[in-house]
Amino acid sequence: MKNKIKNIFKKENDPLSSEDKLKLIESSSKLVGPGVFYSTIIVIASFLPVFLLTGMEGKLFGPLAWTKSFILIVDAFLAITLAPVLISFLLKGKLRPENKNPINKKLESIYTPILTLCLKWRKTVLAINIVALLIGVLMFTRLGSEFMPPLDEGSILFMPVTLPDVSNSEVKRILQVQDKLIKSIPEVAHVLGKAGRANTATDNSPISMIETIVLLKPHNEWREGKTKADIVNEINNKLQIPGVTNGFTQPIINRINMLSTGVRTDVGIKIYGASLDTINVLSQKIKKALEGTSGVKDLYAEPITGGKYIDIEAKREVIGRYGLSIDDLNNVVEASIGGMKLTTTIEGRQRFSVNARYAQEYRNSIEALKKLQVQTMEFGPIPLETVADVKISDGPPMINSENAMLRGTVLFNVRDRDLGSTVKEAQKKLNTMMTKMPKGYYVEWSGQWENQIRANKTLSLILPIVVVIIFLILYFTYRSMKEALITMITVPFALIGGIFMVYFYGINLSVAVAVGFIALFGLAVETAMLITIYLNEAMNKMVEKYGNSKETITEEILREYIIDGSAKRLRPKLMTVSVSLFGLIPILWATGTGADVMLPITVPLIGGTITSTIYVLLVTPVVFEMSKLRELRTKGKIDLIDAKH
Repeated sequence: MKNKIKNIFKKENDPLSSEDKLKLIESSSKLVGPGVFYSTIIVIASFLPVFLLTGMEGKLFGPLAWTKSFILIVDAFLAITLAPVLISFLLKGKLRPENKNPINKKLESIYTPILTLCLKWRKTVLAINIVALLIGVLMFTRLGSEFMPPLDEGSILFMPVTLPDVSNSEVKRILQVQDKLIKSIPEVAHVLGKAGRANTATDNSPISMIETIVLLKPHNEWREGKTKADIVNEINNKLQIPGVTNGFTQPIINRINMLSTGVRTDVGIKIYGASLDTINVLSQKIKKALEGTSGVKDLYAEPITGGKYIDIEAKREVIGRYGLSIDDLNNVVEASIGGMKLTTTIEGRQRFSVNARYAQEYRNSIEALKKLQVQTMEFGPIPLETVADVKISDGPPMINSENAMLRGTVLFNVRDRDLGSTVKEAQKKLNTMMTKMPKGYYVEWSGQWENQIRANKTLSLILPIVVVIIFLILYFTYRSMKEALITMITVPFALIGGIFMVYFYGINLSVAVAVGFIALFGLAVETAMLITIYLNEAMNKMVEKYGNSKETITEEILREYIIDGSAKRLRPKLMTVSVSLFGLIPILWATGTGADVMLPITVPLIGGTITSTIYVLLVTPVVFEMSKLRELRTKGKIDLIDAKH
């Protein structure tokens, strides 16, 4: 709407008659209407990759893309229908000339000499931009990468694991010691620990796995200068217990990771094969190879062996002499150790099984089990060890399978480094080992890395298609391949500012940053489209006055109209950009839950908006002038583009 109002401020006959006013509003609407419509389509098309994201990233950013698209559709509809009607009602009396607006006058007085200088030193300006672009590309290659910026949930989930054969009493003691040490940290408000599985079939945690939720006090009660990472490191340093491997995550993301990938840490290396022993050997080799890798924390190979089992094997030659069978022996073991169901009692609508087994003191040690009495017909009661070997043997504490194959896992978290470079270094270390894997055995990288690969694959497939779609929209808008290319050139230079901001903020590349760049892409094309429409309007005015021939159009005349087309339309362009910036800048100071994800989206948008504005205001006119001068030299006239229809 502001763009349309801008076009009304040039009229000789003032005040306008009702008929003149309506004609002026109609012509102004026709000038910017198609630009508004096509720029809306471009911004919606630029969000196509976000619509096609799946998994966690799709659920997180899908609503953003839908909301923005619906707002833009309604905005475009109102801009070409309601705005002209409101202008016809609200504009009364004399119109103030453009140069009477003090802000616009000041902006033009600053912008015009700078633009004139840029047009004078065309090659230098282009060279500076190309150098800036090359520096931006270099910075981009040095950026770290991750799936999603870590969302601070405000609490910590401490997940240590100990040996598989740990006893109930020992794990209880470890849990109490850990809780006491964690509670001694001033920033900790509450600690709640759990060992083993909950009373549910969905939680298959072994007794050796501890889960401790650590709730933190509000930030204003923390020691000065302390961060959440410092608290995690302090907990880790205090809890160096022999035989216990520490692990840190957050309650919500841990559940999401375990449900989506089956891995409770940031990264998991899944080893598939047919033999548990071979998988165990490979797991230990991988763990050893990854030790000392920068960024790899809480490294742990899930134990495939180490569980303790009581084996009771019948002595077949002995039981025959006592007149016993294998079933007789099994019945004794079942009744005394496991418990035998005797009957069921019914109380109202409830049923309860009645079981019988030996008291705890008769079965709490190997020696006690060996002395269990087995009744014989001829010889009376005899100890169990007479007719069976009772011993403790090693075995798998838990058998994991996936894709119909046995599976082992090496787990690790990533801290103090980005996920992408950490995993790439780890993969480099393991490459030699991967080529020497036994036949039928292979590995898969899982966890957050699995999500990152999926998201990157989707974006890399869709982005080129989006660029082609946007180029075609521009082509049908201008009906000129050259004008469409001039507008598209804006995009890489718009991304420069985004890359610079991301680099200096120390933000890693992630799906959130990609969404920020996607939004920037649409905004950059939109602003470039706006100035191209105004520059082509200036060319039409120039041809009306001087004709379309190299004999009548000099470089000075061409430059005069390019400056006029740029400077006289400065306000709508700056208003478009200012609205975006004023809406985004407050997010830089946002705190609390959710700010971690919003910042990586906003930072490239702010930086890119600033650089794309500079490029559109100063470099697009330079490129436009060079293309028009070339047309004059080669064709003897300039190509007129009418983007109004």
